[in-house]
Amino acid sequence: VQLQASGGGLVQAGGSLRLSCAASGSGFSINDMEWYRQGSGNQRELVATITRGGQTNYADSAKGRFTITGDNAKKTYYLQMNSLKPEDTDVYYCAADYIIHHPTTVAGRAWGQGTLVTVSS
Repeated sequence: VQLQASGGGLVQAGGSLRLSCAASGSGFSINDMEWYRQGSGNQRELVATITRGGQTNYADSAKGRFTITGDNAKKTYYLQMNSLKPEDTDVYYCAADYIIHHPTTVAGRAWGQGTLVTVSS
């Protein structure tokens, strides 16, 4: 299973961006999807999670501004980021817990490559 993150870029404070994370492979399903962010020298911070059933959870820094959604059929997940602040500048990563169903059942975890979000003041 591979994850491809995209959607980062440069935006002014107060602006919005939507990050996407597309999962590819065969014979698998996604259980949980997460977005993290990490700047150089910083610890990786969990930003938002979504379960297969659609339950979501957010870091305090993201509540009210970010929304995580997912399309299970397309195996694509999104992080809508509104009211962006300069302190949101970071590299954002998606991660997913998956299960491969064939030929045997195997659980695993995949990470996407980072996508850089830069918020100017």
